[in-house]
Order: sequence, then C-alpha cells, then structure tokens
Amino acid sequence: PHELQLVLDNIGLTTYGTNLAIGSNASVGPADGDMMVQLVPGHEGSTWDYVRTLRRELPKAFPGVTFFFQPADMVNQVLNAGLPAPIDVQVLGRSGLNYEVARTLAREIARVPGAVDVRVQQVMDAPELRFNVDRVKAQQLGLSERDIASNLLISLSSSGQTSPNFWVNPANGVQYNVTVMTPQYKMSSVDALASTPITVAGQPTPQLFGNLATVSRGTAPAVVNHYNVAPVYDVYASADRHDLGAVARDVDAIIARAKPGLPRGTTVVMRGQVQSMRSSFTGLGLGILFAILLVYILLVVNFQSWLDPLIIIMALPGALAGIVWILYVTHTTFTVPSLMGAIMSMGVATANSVLLITFADDQRTAGRSALEAAVDAGFARLRPVCMTALAMIIGMLPMALGLGEGGEQNAPLGRAVIGGLLVATFFTLVVVPVVYSILRRDAAPSPVPVTT
Repeated sequence: PHELQLVLDNIGLTTYGTNLAIGSNASVGPADGDMMVQLVPGHEGSTWDYVRTLRRELPKAFPGVTFFFQPADMVNQVLNAGLPAPIDVQVLGRSGLNYEVARTLAREIARVPGAVDVRVQQVMDAPELRFNVDRVKAQQLGLSERDIASNLLISLSSSGQTSPNFWVNPANGVQYNVTVMTPQYKMSSVDALASTPITVAGQPTPQLFGNLATVSRGTAPAVVNHYNVAPVYDVYASADRHDLGAVARDVDAIIARAKPGLPRGTTVVMRGQVQSMRSSFTGLGLGILFAILLVYILLVVNFQSWLDPLIIIMALPGALAGIVWILYVTHTTFTVPSLMGAIMSMGVATANSVLLITFADDQRTAGRSALEAAVDAGFARLRPVCMTALAMIIGMLPMALGLGEGGEQNAPLGRAVIGGLLVATFFTLVVVPVVYSILRRDAAPSPVPVTT
C-alpha cells in the first residue's frame, strides 16, 4: 500500500462519442472497467512482479470476470498502434461460425508458453431490454415511434449529442454545455424506466412509456467490429517471460493448423505489434547486409584492391558474435534498439580495422613483409583501437544498465554495442592481422589510399 501513488478508475462507457473516438480504452460496454495504477517513484517492488501477482490472484477473487493488462508506457502503446495488446489475431468473414472459431483459437493460444491475457475482444451475449412500441395505440394518441424514442433518449442520455445547448458565462466568456437528463439512480429498474413521460408539442397530457410499449429480455453483441468492411473478431494476447517473436511463432503454428477447417470465406490474420516488428526486423536485417556491402564497395574504391577490404570486414563476424553472446548472457531479446546497436558496433569495428590495415600497408610499402607489417600494425595501433572501443563501451554502460525512468527501453542498444565491440576489438587486434599476414603473404604492396 505504501507504494501506491494513484488509482484511476473508468467504469463503463462514456455517453459522449468524442471520448470514444480519441481514447484508447478497451472497454466495450457498461460491464467493463479500466483501472490505472501508478506507483510512487523509487518503489521497491518490480512492476512486472506486481502484474504477475494480480494476473494470478484476481481471477481467484472474482470468478467469471475477465482481467487483462494493457500497455501502460507510451512506447508500447505507439508500437501497438492503439491496440490493447501486441498480438491481434483477426478472424475475418461473414460466417456465423466465426465467433466460435475465435473462441477456439483463444483457447489454443492460451496454452502457448508465454502467452498471457488471451481473450476475445467482442462480447456476443450482452443482456439487453427490448421495447416493442404499440404503434396503433401510439398513433391514436398522436405519437409516432420517433417521438417516443426521442423522449426516452433525452431522459437516458440527454440531448447533448442530438441538440447541444451552450450557456456563455458573461463574467469570463467561457461557454458551458448544458444538458438535462434523468439521474441514473432514478433509473434503477424497469418500472422506473416505464414511468418516463412521453410528450410532444400540442399534446397537453403526457403519456407514460410503459403504457405504449411492452418489454422483453434478450441478448445482443456488445460491440461489432469491421476491418476493411468485413466483420472481424479479435483475439488479443500479450507475452510474458517469453519474447514476442517466440510467442508469435507458436501462434502462427496454431493459425496454420486451424486454416483447413475454417468456414468458407473466412480468413485468419495476425496483426498488431507483431506485424510491425517483423517488418522492422526485415528492414533492419536487409539494412545491415546492405551496409556491409556498401562499406566493402567503398573500401574497394578507396584501397584500389579487392583483398584489403575483405580483410577489413573480417572484424564484422566478431561483432555479430559478440552481439549474440551478450544478448544471450543478459537474457535480452533481439529488438529494434539491439539491431540499431549492431549497426553502430559494426561501424566502429570497421573503422578500427581500416586504421590497422592502412598502417600495415604503409609498412609493406616501406619494404616489410606481410607478417612483419601485421605485427607492427597490431602493436602500433593497439592504443588507438582500444581507446576508441573503450570510449564507446564506457559511454554505453549507463544505457546498458537501464538506469533512469524507462531506461530498460534502450538497454538492448547499449548491450549490443558493448558486446559487439568487446569481441570485435579482439578480432581487430588478433584475427585481422593474422588473416592479413596469410592473404598478403605473396602479394605486392597495394597503393596507399590518400586521405584529405
């Protein structure tokens, strides 16, 4: 309790469409609630441990209630593109069996290791009251069904949406929305609703709503969603203690098994953060390959040789190996920041190798053998290579440790840079000179590139 700073509840749905349009609330009906819990700065317990505890204990305390956790930080909210979960399995089509297909998929996905908060967003059995207006009796009293519905709408939710009224305060010039409606505590039963007066202009005596309509109970969908015009059912899921990619692969396997038995015209597609993650990974992976190729071509032009640039990029496998190693040791998954860190570390590793090979070529031009030139370059360039790598590593340490508010978001970038440079520096000082001494053993000295 001493770590709680703020608890904000939004119960049910607002009656104003503007709030629904600009908000990211996952509530779909009056039976839903959205709670935001804010902890004090410097709280001792881990937020994720609290979430796991609540995820385990709340269903026990409230059987029959569905609990799920939305992304609370802005980064994940942006990556989710407004969705309440990173994994969105959409069942699209007009078949009446699609809701059962979605529920079946939800049960299968709930058994995936690491998949949590699995649920079907749409609620198809929300209770409702259905009022059937006796049009003959209403017509005899000079009322239309539109008159009756308008009177009931104003009583339940005011005329703020259909006929907004404003009052301007003459003291400060601020305008206020003025609405009149029946207080909710006076509409707590069907009898109270039946006592709503129905009147129109020209009718001196109002009629009671209960005298004009009969009531029955039923069920109806609480929310109806469409994607590109087609009806859709959303199965949302999040990941915990497992990386999102691993959970998504298992979900892909479930979707593949379910596709042969889908109703005609029904398709199942996985969207959400997974879709953007995969496109980002593909783009960054191609970017890394293109960067290596571009650097090699530029070095070929600069060194006027195909062999020296090949020796220089021998440090890149070390950088990649160091990145994989440190991410494994720190239990960090491949993310967009870690791939950005991979590009940074490979750039520094290439620069250090260029420094070493340039010096070795100078030595060979002066008459030294390839082995002697490689040894001299390793010793002469030891200090600048280590200074460059250490400056980058020390600078990335605070980021790698995830210090500060939200520091864990960029921690993979710092860890990738540190791991890549640690191993790439060893490759630059040991592997690159060895490869140089072997491949340049019988070759003539290459022209030294002129820099300005």
